[in-house]
Amino acid sequence: MSPPDFQAFQHAFGRHLRDPHHTPLPPGVPARRMAVYNQLLFNNITSALDACFPLCRTLLGDIRWRRLNRTFFRDWKLPTPWFREIPREFVRYLNGYPIRQPLPAWFAELAHYEWIELAVDTMDCPIPPHDPVGDLMRQPIVLNPALRLLAYAWPVQRIGLGYRPRKSQPTQLVVYRDAEDRVRFVATNPVTARLLALLGAQPTGGAAACRQIAAELQRTDPAPVIAFGADLLDDLRRQGIVLGTAA
Repeated sequence: MSPPDFQAFQHAFGRHLRDPHHTPLPPGVPARRMAVYNQLLFNNITSALDACFPLCRTLLGDIRWRRLNRTFFRDWKLPTPWFREIPREFVRYLNGYPIRQPLPAWFAELAHYEWIELAVDTMDCPIPPHDPVGDLMRQPIVLNPALRLLAYAWPVQRIGLGYRPRKSQPTQLVVYRDAEDRVRFVATNPVTARLLALLGAQPTGGAAACRQIAAELQRTDPAPVIAFGADLLDDLRRQGIVLGTAA
């Protein structure tokens, strides 16, 4: 088989794998063997999705869920050979492809919420040097590197069999991996999220970050914001979101 013929065969083979119900078999390939290969590959994809998105699957129902799995497999060009990255690509598919199947308005955010647990759990981020008992208000703060700040339009942490929201509700969450390597989810508010964003963008002391927030809130007296920030940072340190100060 010449290179052009082989490439044509590869393309035909790939097209059939992605959409076996609407794409003809490549020439010379036995239908029975191809069907077994099709099923094995699709099962690998669905196994990765089932493991990462159990709630999405339950709420959508098996028939609609498998249909969505199939269109993802058919339409989305996976840029990675790693099966562990399939859930991330599924989230991108939900947010970046014109899906014809009707889905709940909150579905893409719920999928991201389920995926982020895997993402934080597998983050490769060594713990930086830090002083765990340093002065959080005066010294540059060190955040847990295995941490993500999330902002959703829907209350994804509450969605389940007994609750499916009809109206959007802005939601802020902190997701992080604690000292025991457990992934934690903490609901927060815009001010706390802003404080953590400032500290993550540039290490600084808590007092300086609180003064900036007071200015953004147009507070003439920053003292109450600073006092609130001191208590908040102590609590964040106890939870393991803040590790301490720069060593």
